[in-house]
Amino acid sequence: MKIVSPQPRLVLCAHTWSMVGHPAPRREWTLDRKLAAIKAAGFDGVAAFINPEIADGARRHGLKLLSGFDCGDLPTVTRRLSEQRDCGVHFINIQLLNHDTPPARAAAMAVKLIKLSRRLGLGVHIETHRDTATETPEKFTEIARRYRRVTGETMPVTWDHSHFAVSKHVLPKDYAARLLAWPREIQHSQLFHLRPFNSQHCQVPVTDGRGRLTPEFLDYRAFVEELFVLWLRGPRPGGELWVCPEMGMTHGYNVSTNPPVWPDVIRCRRELLGCWRRALRRVA
Repeated sequence: MKIVSPQPRLVLCAHTWSMVGHPAPRREWTLDRKLAAIKAAGFDGVAAFINPEIADGARRHGLKLLSGFDCGDLPTVTRRLSEQRDCGVHFINIQLLNHDTPPARAAAMAVKLIKLSRRLGLGVHIETHRDTATETPEKFTEIARRYRRVTGETMPVTWDHSHFAVSKHVLPKDYAARLLAWPREIQHSQLFHLRPFNSQHCQVPVTDGRGRLTPEFLDYRAFVEELFVLWLRGPRPGGELWVCPEMGMTHGYNVSTNPPVWPDVIRCRRELLGCWRRALRRVA
């Protein structure tokens, strides 16, 4: 892989999922107000399943596009990839098949999917995610091994370590040792979903709702710095790392006693930038 400039760029994208029902379910912001808020908060882009309305709004607000969706069958994915390309998307996160899909079938689909995406000029990455073929470290490792055996290449991966952490109940003292166990795949990725987690929850609050960082987030922040250092010591593909602090309001991710997600996402951005700057100094 080509070695790029020693000064890579961190591209931070906010997900529209973080604004579901914000500021209140009956007063949810319009899409244009959400995009304006993302820009005002200092984010570089918006993450969502991109449609023409989001694409047009992002262009008006000067935001980059990051897409993602689930993969069930190749014909549907082919259509969706073409639609995303037509909206101006390059990077796309894919949740691969189902939790009970055998690794051999999942790897075969990943090979076809990534080959197709490259033919379309897209940068598809396979996410480590619950209820998909990659939901546990063991399943992911076998799929990545099979992909490499067929293609001779490293599978592009969207790293969301929260699902691995919860599936194995990994304690903070073991985050780096247990969750950075795939250095080659991590270093060849350009997409990270950085949702704060602990050993029991896929999403923990960034703040206590009064401006103070939670102990759980401080543990997570230390892990992110190590993650960035690992990536920066690799080939730095494309000279950019696209990151989404993917915190959401639905599917039970935000516990009812937690503070609202969107203000926490804004604070998370600030803390991730601090991790990035410290990591850059460490590898200089």
